Amino acid sequence: MAKARAIVKRRKAVRNIRKITQTMQLIATARFQKCLQRATATKPYTAKLTGMVQALAGTDAVRRMLAAPAAEAPGSGDNGHDAARDAVRLLQPNPGVTSSILLAVTSNRGLCGGYNASVLRLATEQQRSAISAGVTPRIEMIGKKGVNYFRFLGKEVSFKLTDVEDKIEYSRVASLADRYMAAYRRGEIARVEVVYMRFVSVGVQRPTAVQLLPIEPPAAESNAGNVARRADFEFSPAPEVLLARLIPETVRIRLMQYINDAIVSEQVARMVAMKAATDAAGETIKYLTRHYNRARQTQITMELLDIVGGAEAVK
Repeated sequence: MAKARAIVKRRKAVRNIRKITQTMQLIATARFQKCLQRATATKPYTAKLTGMVQALAGTDAVRRMLAAPAAEAPGSGDNGHDAARDAVRLLQPNPGVTSSILLAVTSNRGLCGGYNASVLRLATEQQRSAISAGVTPRIEMIGKKGVNYFRFLGKEVSFKLTDVEDKIEYSRVASLADRYMAAYRRGEIARVEVVYMRFVSVGVQRPTAVQLLPIEPPAAESNAGNVARRADFEFSPAPEVLLARLIPETVRIRLMQYINDAIVSEQVARMVAMKAATDAAGETIKYLTRHYNRARQTQITMELLDIVGGAEAVK
């Protein structure tokens, strides 16, 4: 009887766990729908804005600005293009700088499978690669899991943001991007990299490392059709005036897109993990039920044998 009771207690505990995981799966599914709408709604805007910046960066006016002497510091000119020079600085590398920023986007909570492990593994690899290249990255983290991981490794996290759940305000992302752009313009950092989980589809999410700053130049155009297409552009206002607005906005919206992708990937990972846990709990309950039935049947058989033996003994 003790064995049967132990099986009953264990089966009850597994049933309680299944209720919890099933509830968490439903919550993750509901959150996933909202996060997916935000992430997919901003992707066309991000792609178009990046394309516009690349088109502007290929114009003769911007190429002249890129070729201008570095001594023309922001605010030193009198032609009204100081803001454009500030923006164009984000297209140029900072040679000789040995410091960079590595931002990793993780989650605040666990129970999401290998989501955090994949991102943190890639972040560690990027850190090692930067150090081997002679650049010392400053680690910045979004999410408690990443902060705890680097604290366990004994590595310093220079900035952490640990109150992001399934949504983040654009103003907070913009202030973060503005801090990166200001540090890059001052020549304090060589680049800014972001490590996050890129959302491809519901079934595919990939850990990805992207360079946020400096903005990478457009892909090399090798055919005459692309050159002709670039020549057909007419800008009003001038390209450098547009760059003063578009380049900083591109940095902000790209960072927002990366964080939104990470958030929706987290919800997908949690949804899948909780479904797997719920299914595993169901299989365990079936297994325990079979063992309970066998143990109970064995106990009943033994009791019947005792009764029959006692009846035979009194004859």
